[in-house]
Amino acid sequence: MPGVKKIIAVLPGDGIGPEIMRAAIALLTDCAATFGHQFEFRELPFGGSAIDRTGNPLPDATLAGCKSADAVLLAAIGGLQWDKLPLEKRPEAGLLRLRKELGLYINLRPVRPRPALRGISPLKPERLGQCDIEIIRELAGDIYFGKHERRGEGANAWASDVAEYSTAEVDRVARYAFERAESRRGKLTSVDKANVLATSALWRQTVTALGKKYPTIELEHMYVDNASMQILLKPDQFDVILTGNMFGDILSDEASALAGSIGLIPSMSRGKEGTPALYEPIHGSAPSLAGKDVACPIGMISSASLMLRESFGLETEAQWIEAGIDRVLDHGYRTIDISSPDSRVVRCSEFVELVRGDVHDALTHTERYGWGV
Repeated sequence: MPGVKKIIAVLPGDGIGPEIMRAAIALLTDCAATFGHQFEFRELPFGGSAIDRTGNPLPDATLAGCKSADAVLLAAIGGLQWDKLPLEKRPEAGLLRLRKELGLYINLRPVRPRPALRGISPLKPERLGQCDIEIIRELAGDIYFGKHERRGEGANAWASDVAEYSTAEVDRVARYAFERAESRRGKLTSVDKANVLATSALWRQTVTALGKKYPTIELEHMYVDNASMQILLKPDQFDVILTGNMFGDILSDEASALAGSIGLIPSMSRGKEGTPALYEPIHGSAPSLAGKDVACPIGMISSASLMLRESFGLETEAQWIEAGIDRVLDHGYRTIDISSPDSRVVRCSEFVELVRGDVHDALTHTERYGWGV
């Protein structure tokens, strides 16, 4: 495949964000050099660091840079020093606005425990099974984007958050989920609370009607409380899970524990074909770890490889990076948060250099590793 030219908007953000972003950029730079691609990285202020510099978590220049890029790579945002600000001025408000401005309405979170790390999962191996789940979450509607009201103080306080969905909003994310299921094992679990919520009743009705157009897909519906239990009891029963914004936020964080750490899971947020998608690890900014070179970079690196696969169509390159991570883990190297007594504990920067060295070494062993570079 001839080399590609891509512009990547880079949002290091706050806390451990700059450290783990450096890890991803290093491997993407190696990838470009190895496979003959050209990646232009445009670093832009975002989140709390942007508030400190400009007073705005999403400066106009950052938004423009994201819109003109081929993809957006985000590390992490937020921190205690900005939590006292009004909700609409916090770093997280910048992320909600960015999603809206980019038209992102689908979130994809793959949960696949890494072979070398199955021992750190809270589930026993026999219960974990062959866990391989994709959680697809609607991202632009629901209670997060509905009307928020609060009146009064103290004992007389009152608050309201409105959840809203239209048939069209449900249909567009459900179509994507059915297509993902077609490319995988052919099973789709739609999660709702249709016995209580009007939005969930509409959700189930819409998904059921659409399911008739995908006769090869096994469609099941599950209430969210049961789904949260089943994810822990028998995770390998799931293939693709489809759900709304708030339920998806909760369930995907719960499911990340199956892999052993929230720091291991990547995500993609996307909109219409041809518009830039946003890639980020699902963990937070971990302010207490910032600047200590101890954060786990796997979620961030995996987000970069997900970008290669989903936005750029570079499957071999994505596998190249992922295999490098797995081989370093196979050698027993771990950052402190995913370590065990017999681990070879290394710092974040050291782990990255090990992966970089390993993938370069793989190029001299094409028969062993199967890289057709």
